[in-house]
Amino acid sequence: MVKTQVQIPDHLYREAKRIAAECELSFAEVVRRGLECMAEAYPPNRTAPEAWQLPAARDMGETLLPEDEWDAASHE
Repeated sequence: MVKTQVQIPDHLYREAKRIAAECELSFAEVVRRGLECMAEAYPPNRTAPEAWQLPAARDMGETLLPEDEWDAASHE
Protein backbone atom coordinates (compact mmCIF):
# COMPACT_ATOMS: atom_id res chain seq x y z
CA MET A 1 0.00 0.00 0.00
CA VAL A 2 1.22 3.53 -0.79
CA LYS A 3 1.10 6.31 1.78
CA THR A 4 0.58 9.79 0.31
CA GLN A 5 -0.48 13.32 1.18
CA VAL A 6 -3.14 15.33 -0.62
CA GLN A 7 -4.64 18.76 -0.15
CA ILE A 8 -8.44 18.73 0.17
CA PRO A 9 -10.71 21.79 0.38
CA ASP A 10 -12.10 22.28 3.89
CA HIS A 11 -15.72 21.65 2.93
CA LEU A 12 -14.85 18.39 1.17
CA TYR A 13 -12.74 17.25 4.13
CA ARG A 14 -15.66 17.92 6.50
CA GLU A 15 -18.02 15.97 4.23
CA ALA A 16 -15.64 13.01 4.07
CA LYS A 17 -15.26 13.04 7.86
CA ARG A 18 -19.06 13.18 8.24
CA ILE A 19 -19.49 10.20 5.90
CA ALA A 20 -16.82 8.30 7.79
CA ALA A 21 -18.54 8.92 11.12
CA GLU A 22 -22.03 8.08 9.85
CA CYS A 23 -20.86 4.87 8.15
CA GLU A 24 -18.42 3.91 10.93
CA LEU A 25 -15.48 3.94 8.49
CA SER A 26 -12.06 5.52 8.70
CA PHE A 27 -11.36 8.67 6.75
CA ALA A 28 -8.82 6.68 4.70
CA GLU A 29 -11.47 4.08 3.80
CA VAL A 30 -13.85 6.81 2.60
CA VAL A 31 -11.09 8.24 0.38
CA ARG A 32 -10.18 4.77 -0.97
CA ARG A 33 -13.82 4.01 -1.79
CA GLY A 34 -14.19 7.38 -3.48
CA LEU A 35 -11.16 6.69 -5.65
CA GLU A 36 -12.54 3.24 -6.51
CA CYS A 37 -15.76 4.90 -7.73
CA MET A 38 -13.76 7.33 -9.87
CA ALA A 39 -11.68 4.47 -11.33
CA GLU A 40 -14.91 2.68 -12.34
CA ALA A 41 -16.39 5.85 -13.85
CA TYR A 42 -13.21 6.56 -15.85
CA PRO A 43 -11.89 3.18 -17.07
CA PRO A 44 -8.64 3.02 -19.05
CA ASN A 45 -8.77 3.23 -22.84
CA ARG A 46 -12.22 4.80 -22.91
CA THR A 47 -13.28 6.86 -25.91
CA ALA A 48 -12.06 10.42 -25.78
CA PRO A 49 -14.82 13.01 -25.22
CA GLU A 50 -14.11 14.70 -28.57
CA ALA A 51 -15.16 11.49 -30.37
CA TRP A 52 -18.73 11.88 -29.07
CA GLN A 53 -21.23 13.52 -31.41
CA LEU A 54 -24.65 14.94 -30.81
CA PRO A 55 -27.32 12.47 -31.99
CA ALA A 56 -29.22 13.44 -35.11
CA ALA A 57 -32.43 15.38 -34.52
CA ARG A 58 -35.66 13.57 -35.15
CA ASP A 59 -38.97 14.94 -36.35
CA MET A 60 -41.27 15.58 -33.39
CA GLY A 61 -44.24 16.63 -35.52
CA GLU A 62 -45.93 20.00 -35.60
CA THR A 63 -45.62 22.41 -32.68
CA LEU A 64 -48.58 22.62 -30.33
CA LEU A 65 -48.21 26.36 -29.90
CA PRO A 66 -47.28 28.98 -32.50
CA GLU A 67 -43.76 30.36 -32.04
CA ASP A 68 -44.98 33.93 -31.45
CA GLU A 69 -46.88 32.70 -28.34
CA TRP A 70 -43.90 30.86 -26.73
CA ASP A 71 -42.80 33.82 -24.61
CA ALA A 72 -46.25 34.40 -23.10
CA ALA A 73 -46.75 30.68 -22.48
CA SER A 74 -43.38 30.38 -20.70
CA HIS A 75 -44.51 32.95 -18.11
CA GLU A 76 -47.80 31.27 -17.23
